[in-house]
Amino acid sequence: MAEEPVSGIEDRAKGGFLDGFLTTIERVGNKVPHPAIIFFILIGLVVVLSVLLNWIGWSATYEAVDPETHEVVTRTTTVRSLLSADGIRFLFTSIVPNFMNFGAVGVIIVAMVGVGVAEESGLIAALVRKIVEIAPRSIFTFIIVMLGVVSSIAADAGYLVLVPLGAAAFHSLGRHPLAGLAAAFSGVAAVFLVNLFVTPTDALLAEMTNDAIRMVDPSREVTLVGNLYFMIASSIVMGLVCTVLTDKVVEPHLGPYTGGVPVEERTPLTPTQMRGLRFAGWGLLGYVLVVGLLLVPPGAPLRHPETGEILSGSPFMTGLIVQISALFFTLGFCYGKGAGTVKDLTAAINMVVKTFSGMAGLIFLLLVIAQFIAFFNFTNIATVLAANLADFLETVPLGLVSYIVIFIVVIFLIDLLITGAVAKWAIFAPVFIPLFMRLGGDPNMVLAAYRVGDSTPNVITPLNVYLGVMVGFAAKYQKDAGIGTIVSLMLPYTVVLTVIWTALLIGWALLGLPLGPA
Repeated sequence: MAEEPVSGIEDRAKGGFLDGFLTTIERVGNKVPHPAIIFFILIGLVVVLSVLLNWIGWSATYEAVDPETHEVVTRTTTVRSLLSADGIRFLFTSIVPNFMNFGAVGVIIVAMVGVGVAEESGLIAALVRKIVEIAPRSIFTFIIVMLGVVSSIAADAGYLVLVPLGAAAFHSLGRHPLAGLAAAFSGVAAVFLVNLFVTPTDALLAEMTNDAIRMVDPSREVTLVGNLYFMIASSIVMGLVCTVLTDKVVEPHLGPYTGGVPVEERTPLTPTQMRGLRFAGWGLLGYVLVVGLLLVPPGAPLRHPETGEILSGSPFMTGLIVQISALFFTLGFCYGKGAGTVKDLTAAINMVVKTFSGMAGLIFLLLVIAQFIAFFNFTNIATVLAANLADFLETVPLGLVSYIVIFIVVIFLIDLLITGAVAKWAIFAPVFIPLFMRLGGDPNMVLAAYRVGDSTPNVITPLNVYLGVMVGFAAKYQKDAGIGTIVSLMLPYTVVLTVIWTALLIGWALLGLPLGPA
């Protein structure tokens, strides 16, 4: 009979201060209500706050860029009550549109079409075993973390593909699978806004930054690669920090794995599995050829229809999640045909259906989260708060380095409430970029500071829509895993990364190093 999964919480609590502290967080966190109930409570708090702040007339006046005319306009924004006539109408009429317009829903459903076939066909398991065979043990954790960092180029696919792969890879090595989950999750989410390469998100951030710069100096602008040097250095340094935290803090805290999921014997891949991987290799080659034909020739449909660019604003970049899903579907189907686990397309579709059947709880949670975010945005609380914070900073006689540190702290705290990096920058760029320019700051430095403050909280905030997904991945190996389990695992990453990353940026500024190509 299989051993019943156990949490190991009591054993971990017997360690030192750090073990006890993290175990307390896990124990308390796992006793909180279901995440959906938490968001219902937060919705109630937003309703109450909106009424009170509207009643006292809390508002802010600030300069902003009109997105249509690109002209600077002065705006006054007041907190809106959700119990006003307009608010009540919004509550009753927006629920379906809120859910339909919530980007995470489409991303997850589309991504899981391909990921489901890859998982059910056995491709993911075979890839994990292959990675374990060929990857040097000494840098295995670093490889997992850096794959997570680089995965942000494919939007949110890293959450759904790499994190479970990291857990499975650690488990196959006899290491604690939750340590592998933490390593991958830290790379995917805590180091989210930097990369070794330029991503589609960088183009959006640069465009919004330039709109804000024109409010002060129409002749200045930042480029797509304005933070590239800092991004590359941050990716490597933070990747090393995450590796050390995983190996020296998180995994020792977890202790030996006693969760009851047996470690598969590390035997060589069978001939049928190897045949499946060869078929998947041919599938990959075919997929690359097709995408190449749609991308490389001048005027190809995946290039930008006006500029002809491949990266900035092209269908190739904006449709990455579809391409990731199609790629995994192709590889999973080809692997299954070679390994004998997929007979035909009907079998592949049944694998997708099976995957979707396990997502009912997540879809309901996303429905609730979508309402919270929409209701919170309706109130204008975030906009008014940001504008008033900017006014306060302008009156405080501090040096530029101190302003940068305060800005990182502010973004960190706000990211606990609003996790969308692009949407948040659309609100804050017109407020903080002109402020720091008037204080003599470089817009590229402000954007770099935003990357720091907006990344590290992602792995601990319950408002990260993927935190519930992480709980589901963890529950595969630890039955009683909850929100507290994930938060206690990831808290060391958030704290240490925030301190070291902020210090890195301050050192960069004091040394006068260029953040990117001139």
